[in-house]
Amino acid sequence: MAQLPNEYLEQMKTLLKEEYPAFLATYGEPPSKGLRVNTLKIGVEEFLQRVPFRLEPIPWCKEGFFFEPEEDRPGKHVYHAAGLYYIQDPSAMAPVVALDPQPGERVLDLCAAPGGKTTQIAARMKGEGLLIANEIDPRRSKVLVENLDRLGVSHAVVLNESPQRLSRRFVGFFDRILVDAPCSGEGMFRKDPDVCGRWSPRATHRCADVQREILEAASAMLRPGGRLTYSTCTFNPVENEGVILGFLEKHPEFELKPVPQSEHYREGRPDWVDGPSQLARSARLWPHHLQGEGHFVAVLEKTDGPVGTAPRPGSFPPVSADAKNKLKQFSRETLAEDPPEGPFTLYGDHLYLLPGPLPSLKGLKVERPGCYLGQVKKGRFVPSHSWAMTLTPDRVQRAVSFTEESPELHRYLRGETLPQSGEKGWVLVTVDRFPLGWGKISGGMLKNHFPKWLRWD
Repeated sequence: MAQLPNEYLEQMKTLLKEEYPAFLATYGEPPSKGLRVNTLKIGVEEFLQRVPFRLEPIPWCKEGFFFEPEEDRPGKHVYHAAGLYYIQDPSAMAPVVALDPQPGERVLDLCAAPGGKTTQIAARMKGEGLLIANEIDPRRSKVLVENLDRLGVSHAVVLNESPQRLSRRFVGFFDRILVDAPCSGEGMFRKDPDVCGRWSPRATHRCADVQREILEAASAMLRPGGRLTYSTCTFNPVENEGVILGFLEKHPEFELKPVPQSEHYREGRPDWVDGPSQLARSARLWPHHLQGEGHFVAVLEKTDGPVGTAPRPGSFPPVSADAKNKLKQFSRETLAEDPPEGPFTLYGDHLYLLPGPLPSLKGLKVERPGCYLGQVKKGRFVPSHSWAMTLTPDRVQRAVSFTEESPELHRYLRGETLPQSGEKGWVLVTVDRFPLGWGKISGGMLKNHFPKWLRWD
């Protein structure tokens, strides 16, 4: 059992009363483990037929499944490298289900790293519309990009900004916003005992201050009629019902709605913050009532307010005719379809495909302005791993497909060069026809272009 702070134990004993013994007993149990099928790449039924894992459905997420870590290690399976699923705490799948993003919408994930909820949103959007994923911490935004790449997300823009700066740029712009707020992490104590050492009653109040600032910024970016989902992974009412209560008192144009999948959870606790009964429309996920860690979810709908003016498509760094020609030449030689039509932008020598009519990002810290296609070098175009992960064998002229048991597959994942006959040029390397990365055939060999930072030991 984690070494739990005494003040935390007293807090939970006071709040839970007769439920406290059952709650405390969960700290002697192993945390539940879950994975979520990436429906951008594979349907749930096909996934279940393909994988060797012992899986049980997660009731509140149709793409989610419990797995047995003692029997299976899905993080070590090649299908994980192919982006067919994301390993995610079962409770952490709840906020995006409550957000209910739709294809074609404008959606913001305001506190996005490491990317579990962002990739879940992308799959629910079916790759259609505009998804902006923001992460204020530059180091964490790198991990976010890696996960978006692995799961083949092509319509996302990744920013590295404060919520306050974004709120001045995107007034009334988004249809849906997820605020998975930084918090004291009480709900993760069982899963990550190190969090216990950073906890204190004072820290919960500091977190609540930050949460209020983030929620305030998010509210300005939501259009009237839009939905905002607020979530934390803490039990503390100061950071949960207390933050929502203060927000609603300040923003009468917002209404708290029932959490769509609330039959699986427990109600929010207005009595813990001396608030109105409507706070019970929020939801609490408790480890002594379900298989998962602690979470809080609240759904807010904006009923009134100014409609944001539709921003004009922004101007971005231009793409030279030479760069476009190199992309077209690569596409003619490699793709089995027409080349991307744009709009494009070039950051240095890195070429990006923008996700449709994107507002100006000038003055913002941009980690990625769209789908990264590759590098325009002197005399040639070098395709990116990101682009490879969005493709399928039927969209390219040449593909090398290994089976999951193939020794050559594991040699490829280790970065080795392999014997390979065939026409000279770029090929998409796949496992069971799911993309893993690029290779290049030359002189009877397959030169390995699997990224060095992803290679297996």
